[in-house]
Amino acid sequence: MTDTVIWAVVAGALIVLAVYAVGIYNNLVRLKHAMAKAWSNIDVVLKQRHDELPKLIETCKQYMGYEQETLERVMQARADAERARSDGDVQGVGKAENQMRLGLGNLFAVAEAYPDLKANETFARLQARITGLEETIADRREFYNESVNLNNVRIEQFPDVLVARMLGFGAGTLLEFEADQLTDPDVGQLFG
Repeated sequence: MTDTVIWAVVAGALIVLAVYAVGIYNNLVRLKHAMAKAWSNIDVVLKQRHDELPKLIETCKQYMGYEQETLERVMQARADAERARSDGDVQGVGKAENQMRLGLGNLFAVAEAYPDLKANETFARLQARITGLEETIADRREFYNESVNLNNVRIEQFPDVLVARMLGFGAGTLLEFEADQLTDPDVGQLFG
C-alpha cells in the first residue's frame, strides 16, 4: 500500500471515530436534559402542592383547634421540602417529602374525627386536590427516576464512559421515598 492509501484509511477511521464520539456526546446531552426536564416537572407539582397546604391548614385550624401538633408537623415538613427543593438537594427532597406524606396522612386521618371539617366544601376540595397532586408526583417521580437510571447506565457503559468522564457528565440522584412511606398509613394506629 502506498502512503496515500494508509493516510486515507487512518483519516477515514478518525472521521468515523469522531462522528461516533459526537453521537455519544449528543446522546449524553439528551439524557442530561431529560433528567433536568423530569426534575422540573416534579418541581412544578411539588410547588403546586406546597401552595395548597397553607389553605388546607387554615381550613383545618377552624375546626381542629387542639390538633396543633399535627398541623405544625405538616408545615415544618413543607418548609423542609421547600428548602431542599430550592437547594436542588434531591435526597433532601425525598426525606422532606416522606415527612410531608406522613404528616398529610396523619392530618387526613385526624380529620376523620371532625364531621364538620369533613363536610366542609373547601376542605373536601383541598383534600381531593392534594390527593390528585400526590398521584401526579408519584407518576412524575417514576419518570424522573427512569431518566436518571438511563443516564447513569449510559455513563457507565463502554465506550460512553470514556466520553462521559472526559467531558464531565455525572450521575443523577434517584428520588427515593422510604419503604414505609409508600404504604397507606394505619388509621387505627394513628388514633390509638
